[in-house]
Amino acid sequence: MEEWVKAAGVSRTLQHSRFGFLGNTYSGMLDMYSDFTMISAQTGLHVEVLEMCDLDRMLGEVTPQEMKAKLAEVHEMFQISGDSPSDPIAKKPTDEQLEWSCKVAAAQEKLVRAYDLDALSYYYHGAPGGDYEKLQGGFIVGHSLLTARGIPCSGEGDLKTAVAMKICDILGVGGSFSEIIVVDYIDETILLGYDGPFHIAISEGKPILRGMGLYHGKQGTGVSVEAKVKSGAITTLNVTQTGDGRLKLISSESESTNGPIMKIGNTQTPVKFRDHPDAYMTRWFAETPTHHCVMSIGHNASMFQKVAELMKMKHVVL
Repeated sequence: MEEWVKAAGVSRTLQHSRFGFLGNTYSGMLDMYSDFTMISAQTGLHVEVLEMCDLDRMLGEVTPQEMKAKLAEVHEMFQISGDSPSDPIAKKPTDEQLEWSCKVAAAQEKLVRAYDLDALSYYYHGAPGGDYEKLQGGFIVGHSLLTARGIPCSGEGDLKTAVAMKICDILGVGGSFSEIIVVDYIDETILLGYDGPFHIAISEGKPILRGMGLYHGKQGTGVSVEAKVKSGAITTLNVTQTGDGRLKLISSESESTNGPIMKIGNTQTPVKFRDHPDAYMTRWFAETPTHHCVMSIGHNASMFQKVAELMKMKHVVL
């Protein structure tokens, strides 16, 4: 009964949610392109399309006091790293990088308040050397802070995964944006993570901030989050769509292990699924997922099934 009540809360909350879409979708990632009308029709949520100039306008309104307060918040929630022992472009954040990230974070909070957002999907590569490239270089810290406060932020313009993050957050089980990084065939684990924001509420220890001389797979430089989901039971959730345009949930109950992660300024979690990694990926890819998924704490497939039933979506458990 408790699971049905929580699932009903997901359906109800999404019907009254406002999702921001800032910038565009990462070009060429066809699995992540989204039909806003389709998503609105099937979930009830509203998509508010935003421009970088909207955020830039907020940036101009940030006061020194607001930036100082955000810097104090960052020091409270994160550990500031030294240089990475394994990645020459991942170093201790400079004062300038931290201050810029905090100024951008204050602007991101203003944007969320101004447009009454409940979630945000974003991506903007920016022209090399342009003002907006520098602006997007400061995104990760602020979006991690927003995600921790119930405003999930998904990178690369992946709106469907923003829905998955919001489902997990409403259920109180976290929801950290991730993708497959690498397979450890000795431990038989799959390393899941991302070069972007992290759900701090489900972190194993205090997340680390590293300065990136160049973002992995992105333009620009800035501060990135290095963290892992706490060890124990987790469930991944993927929101994809079928060939006939219906949203579909894919979930997998698994275990987060205490295995090592690379100290390169990315979020990473070693995950042991019930199947061998090759067998699991074969089954997962057969369900036509987006290449992003969300990590939630606990074994939650039963709750996700109830969410799917109430929202008239197909749900596959692997």
